[in-house]
Amino acid sequence: MRRRSFISLFAGAAVLSIAVPAAPKSAPVIGYLHFSGPAEHIGGPLHAAFLKGLNDAGFFVDKNVAIEYRWAEGKYEHSREMVADLIGKNVDVIVAFGPPLARAAKEATSTIPIVFEVGNDAVEAGLVTSLSRPGGNATGINVLFTQLTPKLLETIAELVPQATTFGLLVNPGSPTAEPNIKLAKEAATAKRAQLVVLKANTPSEIDAAFELASEAHVEAVIVGADPFLGNQRKQLIVQAATHEIPTIYFAGGFTVDGGLISYGANLDAVYHRMGVYAARILKGEKPSDLPVEQPTKFDLSINLKTAKALGLTVPPSLLSRADEVIE
Repeated sequence: MRRRSFISLFAGAAVLSIAVPAAPKSAPVIGYLHFSGPAEHIGGPLHAAFLKGLNDAGFFVDKNVAIEYRWAEGKYEHSREMVADLIGKNVDVIVAFGPPLARAAKEATSTIPIVFEVGNDAVEAGLVTSLSRPGGNATGINVLFTQLTPKLLETIAELVPQATTFGLLVNPGSPTAEPNIKLAKEAATAKRAQLVVLKANTPSEIDAAFELASEAHVEAVIVGADPFLGNQRKQLIVQAATHEIPTIYFAGGFTVDGGLISYGANLDAVYHRMGVYAARILKGEKPSDLPVEQPTKFDLSINLKTAKALGLTVPPSLLSRADEVIE
């Protein structure tokens, strides 16, 4: 595997917790709301990046900061319950990963600071009044997943130039679904191509969506960015391989696990900035004074082994732009 790195930023579900070493009683507490589960996240690179953001600012778990974890496990029925539980713990700041959890936190409190990571427009989602001056008690990272949907279609079309029918897989329960569909339709129309919208918010529906894509003779699939779909990474990769449909994803972890191609913000950098922002708030800064950050650079990752299995030749134009090529 070869990799070129760069700075990527400009500057059901139960109330689950996980034990961490006890910090001093006077230590501030971070409430950590995540769309995934502890088995997938704790000890992984994204969690490590968040902790490094804290460490770089002088905060260390079990020394001078504590973390209360709550896990959505890819479902959001208990989002409000999880937020209420954290509020009851008197946490000093809430970090919320994913639009549903960010929205639940924002609706639940106007006083506890919130640091969010969302893939849709934070202003349209009602989380802040503006990106430069958030106002209120929330700020964070707008990862631009939704805005990148046309770029995903353009990129997979470059890899599968003969394609005239594309599929877009979305979670219909996500606030990013409708914006993703709108932008993908516009991009497909510009290419004089057809778009088949595929919907799934359960594992069985993912299987059914790829069955439908195969029956509809979809020649390439775009997986719309969504926490649930991100949590089902391995299943998506297996289904794409089983049905032999070239598929593009929104994060590099997909290609590392065997997915064909991905394009999106460097999530290690995003999680690091989340840690930095949480630390700045713990040091006394106000969310209203911290602008919402957005990525300025994005990772293109290609798995050549998967391309070969699909009978695809990756054009030099894509290889020359790739930040990561898995061989």
